[in-house]
Amino acid sequence: MEKLLINGKMAVLGVLLWGIMATGTTPDRGVASRIDAYLQPYVQTGNLSGVALVEKSGKMVFEKAYGFQDREHRLPNRIDTRFHVASLSMQFTAAAILRLVDQGAISLDSGVGDYLRGISGAEKITVRDLLTERSGLPDINERPDYSEILQVHQTPSSLVEKIEGHTLLFSPGSQFLHEEHSAYNLLALMLEKATKRSFPVAMQRVLFGPAGLKSSGVDDDSLGNMQKLAIGYQPEGVSGLKTASPIHWSAKSGNGSAYTTVSDEAKFVHALFGGHLLTAASKQAILENSPRVGYGWFRGPSARFNQIAYYSNGRAPGFASFALYLPREQLTVVVFSNVYSSATTTIGYDLAAIALALPYTSFHASHSTDPAQLKSCTGQFQFGSDFYQPNAKIALVAQGAELSLRWPSGDISPLILLDKDHFVDRSYWEDVHLERDSSGRPLRLHYGRFVGTATRD
Repeated sequence: MEKLLINGKMAVLGVLLWGIMATGTTPDRGVASRIDAYLQPYVQTGNLSGVALVEKSGKMVFEKAYGFQDREHRLPNRIDTRFHVASLSMQFTAAAILRLVDQGAISLDSGVGDYLRGISGAEKITVRDLLTERSGLPDINERPDYSEILQVHQTPSSLVEKIEGHTLLFSPGSQFLHEEHSAYNLLALMLEKATKRSFPVAMQRVLFGPAGLKSSGVDDDSLGNMQKLAIGYQPEGVSGLKTASPIHWSAKSGNGSAYTTVSDEAKFVHALFGGHLLTAASKQAILENSPRVGYGWFRGPSARFNQIAYYSNGRAPGFASFALYLPREQLTVVVFSNVYSSATTTIGYDLAAIALALPYTSFHASHSTDPAQLKSCTGQFQFGSDFYQPNAKIALVAQGAELSLRWPSGDISPLILLDKDHFVDRSYWEDVHLERDSSGRPLRLHYGRFVGTATRD
């Protein structure tokens, strides 16, 4: 499940520590000021620590760093801080594969059965199916032992082996079920086989080097204390932050192991959509609107911006990322954060709206909480089969001046109070609203577009 604000006592946690406006082209100071003012509540409540960038028609509109890359040593984030970008890594893996296609090393319609000898029906999967996440492969992230997999060094080959012995979930190319992490593990393996190099070296030679991305790479657990690489943090309760649990990034090869800077990401977007990184045919494959998911991007009509939009987001322990490209205005928005929260997606869309003088909603947390009022919100709520966790029974639990949402999986999402009975899930940055009956008892829980009904057991 991939997916706003906090009470006043949290304001001391998040302070603006470092801000650098881009030099060179003079930005629109009015727009830049509005963007900075918009971001401050996120920063001051500990829900954004990172760098935001907005470019329009080749001109810098805004670029600024906030918070710490290392909270323990009080090292501030900078414009050139490197961030793990989670699922945004898929953009890079896909572009590298397309460059091999352009070089004639592989074909989009090549079968991949030779790489998946232990999977029934693998001979039906094409490279194109992998790139558009319509392969039908069982997802490694759904394995019950996935948390253990993240604690051990992996390779693309060892990750692909984890799904051997399984059958396809559906006929390749027929549907999109969920983000196919295993498909991009396999694409990483294909890059290794085609170049006869390890995945990090292959990515450097095929993509990062030719694209001029000097601060980007793939984490295969050998980086050590790389300079200017942010440490990841995760929410602790409604108002705190703590160091994220460590993982082996090699366990996300192809789908989540890349790191980069906002400047490199913007350079990549320019090269991908407007430059000569790919041939016209490969670029057109990315620009197509169907299927909606493909080549590391979501793409399709946006009612908010009245045009085709291309975006990608990611979230992995300690980090969250978002990138958006709007072709009509050549608008690029990048938001990287070393806080494990999906707020970056909401922020990114709003920054685009500010840059285009469109409506947006500012983030304002309630500055007071009433423990008795929060306790009156508690209860269990039954959701349907179409929910993120099908047929989940979600509990709202109050502890002092904090309210949390508890998932059947055992995960806990702190809820930030906006106003009476209105919250935001701090982890997934989803709107949460409680509906009461005539006697004031909880009746329904609205979680984004989903509605759960209160149970009395």
